[in-house]
Amino acid sequence: MTHPHDPAPPAGVDTTVAHSARVWNYWLGGKDHYPVDRELGEQILRTYPNIAVDARAGRGFLVRGITLLARDEGIRQFLDIGTGLPTYDNTHEVAQSVAPESRVVYVDDDPMVLAHARALLVSSEEGATQFVDTDLRDTGRVLEAASELLDFDRPVALSVVGTLGHIPDLAEALDTMSRYKDALAPGSFVMVGDHVMPDDPDAATALEQWNEGAALAYRSHTPEEFAAYFDGLELLDPGIVPVTRWRTGQPEIGAHLDIAMRGAVARKP
Repeated sequence: MTHPHDPAPPAGVDTTVAHSARVWNYWLGGKDHYPVDRELGEQILRTYPNIAVDARAGRGFLVRGITLLARDEGIRQFLDIGTGLPTYDNTHEVAQSVAPESRVVYVDDDPMVLAHARALLVSSEEGATQFVDTDLRDTGRVLEAASELLDFDRPVALSVVGTLGHIPDLAEALDTMSRYKDALAPGSFVMVGDHVMPDDPDAATALEQWNEGAALAYRSHTPEEFAAYFDGLELLDPGIVPVTRWRTGQPEIGAHLDIAMRGAVARKP
């Protein structure tokens, strides 16, 4: 599991315990992880191999959602919360490939994400990107910093994929989302993807392994809990579904579709 060429970690990065962004990066086939991250990632893969499908499917959902909002809904402002480590098809790359003038603000408080974001999240000349180093629960600080680049009097697309489960208390997660939704102008969009516990004992075991081995615990959702993030919004078709069923066209026969990652996109009326 050790890689002889693991780079020296950026300042402030703890490589003695697994971190969410780095394990997720490992599952996505990235290069920004350390032995402790690979060890936990492999342990969970042995227990619940579908986690790698979840990770890639979550990224695919993000790409399709951002593309739709930029191409079909005319959105030019994006607030991406819980950015994770840059890999491929990052939000600004997707949005600016459709509309180069798009403005994107990323929010994360992982020091390794911050170090990589500064180097890799390079905007198009016409558009702009900004990175906010803040806990997503500090909504006032996030919104104040984001407003340096985004105009919240105009529609914004808010994306939160694979992040809300890291808020330990569901009530706090719902309250956090409510404050973000309240800040958005009518005609804005909210895109959420997160883990809904499947009826699979291996998935429950894998979640236990994560919470024993990772620096930041994760909490799964019931379908009803996940749906509550969209209260007060108008869901776009096909509603809340496994992310492999969100706007993917006709599925291939035999494709694995029923995964734990659920997602939806909704409009603020």
